[in-house]
Amino acid sequence: MIYTTNNPDVRFDELISVLKAKGYRMTPQRLELVRIIAASNGHPSAAQIYETIKHQFPSMSQATVYNTLALLKDMNQILEIDLHGDSHYDGNRTEPHPHIICTECNQIVDGDFDLDIEIIKRLEETSGFQITRSQLAFYGLCPNCRSKRSGHLDQ
Repeated sequence: MIYTTNNPDVRFDELISVLKAKGYRMTPQRLELVRIIAASNGHPSAAQIYETIKHQFPSMSQATVYNTLALLKDMNQILEIDLHGDSHYDGNRTEPHPHIICTECNQIVDGDFDLDIEIIKRLEETSGFQITRSQLAFYGLCPNCRSKRSGHLDQ
């Protein structure tokens, strides 16, 4: 099931419903992590999520964050964007869509179009694979980094 919403409260309720339906406990730490994912406007990393939560739950381990993110990813509720060992997560658009990643500052933005599901089906037919997740990433320089580079060239 694909969820897409711009309302963090609705997304939070969706994620909690899916976790409860699978029988997972709703610990205060897990609830806060889900709240952060549901409210994120960007693509936070596990480390960023941990840094946000640890002040509220000092005894919580990083493993709790990684395990919950892995669980949500396995349930197709979040997308993982791998940046050379530093994964970031998209919890608001779970349908296949492109990400544009700055090679200078690692900023990640969503592409403003959805991937054609027919292309994915055709890939399955021609390869024999059953595709369970897809990731399409474009790399380049964001406007800010491009501006910085052109500013250095002018000096």
